[in-house]
Amino acid sequence: MRVIIFSWEYPPRVVGYLSGYVSSLSTQLASSKVDVNVVTFDDFSTGQTQEPSGVKTFRVANPVRTHIGVLTWVLTLNQEVEREAANVYYDSQKQIDLIDVYDWHFIPAAVTLKNGLGIPFVYSVESLEDHRSPNALASYNMAIKSIEWLGFYEAAKISVKSQWMRDEIIRIYKAPPEKITVISTDPSVWNQEVLKLYQSVVAEAKQ
Repeated sequence: MRVIIFSWEYPPRVVGYLSGYVSSLSTQLASSKVDVNVVTFDDFSTGQTQEPSGVKTFRVANPVRTHIGVLTWVLTLNQEVEREAANVYYDSQKQIDLIDVYDWHFIPAAVTLKNGLGIPFVYSVESLEDHRSPNALASYNMAIKSIEWLGFYEAAKISVKSQWMRDEIIRIYKAPPEKITVISTDPSVWNQEVLKLYQSVVAEAKQ
């Protein structure tokens, strides 16, 4: 299996816990013979590297340096994420099984690649705008929520870490319950559950 993982943070760039989580997952997947390609952001250290685990990382910078907020930063960065992922796709002779998108930031790129190249994607949810913002109904926040909604609509599967988050996605976005999988954070089963989810997406894509 060959996958691309999108994450807006990845070591050595650490903003929160997501960086370490995605790094650990990528390493475990690689140890299970998955060809893992991580596309991430870094304004200073761009290009491709290969880690001792076998994980390949592709770091891209935002072509626009000054932003008035996270929304413009995300939308301008997505074109670079999309371009790099397309390069990975063609370099692999079009043999990419799926994309796993961590949080909402790179959903636009994933949707474009799904509709343009036929690559299904998993939307792995870390948080929701309704929980991050005290004013989630403001126009700016609604724009971010529309990207989240697009991800829930276009994703082949949705991955969450708790039953509570699953219920919140159903409540706020009316996502189909059968689309959402709760992945255990128990290290003894975590990798196996992610692999099982990936395999189900690949199987459905071949039907």
